[in-house]
Amino acid sequence: MTNLKKFINSVKEALDPRANLNSKSQAQDNDNLIQSLSSNELKIKADEQRLEAMVRQQLKEEFPNIEKSSSFDLLVDAVIHNYKSKQLQATDDATIK
Repeated sequence: MTNLKKFINSVKEALDPRANLNSKSQAQDNDNLIQSLSSNELKIKADEQRLEAMVRQQLKEEFPNIEKSSSFDLLVDAVIHNYKSKQLQATDDATIK
């Protein structure tokens, strides 16, 4: 008998227009959240690409013909890594104070 009551209550909830409105609203909220996260990720990727381009340009200016070196990409990655590490450390120090 209790299983029948549970089943009937679940059918009532499924057919209730207010419940459907809430689920549609929740689905819209989820879509907005996904959209927001996606745009943030795209911004981060664009910022990283811009940083990499700036590092590459600066290295080429300071060291002519370095882009022909086999380790040029490793050097670019190392410079970016060091920059990000220092930036993270600076934000951590600012947060602690």
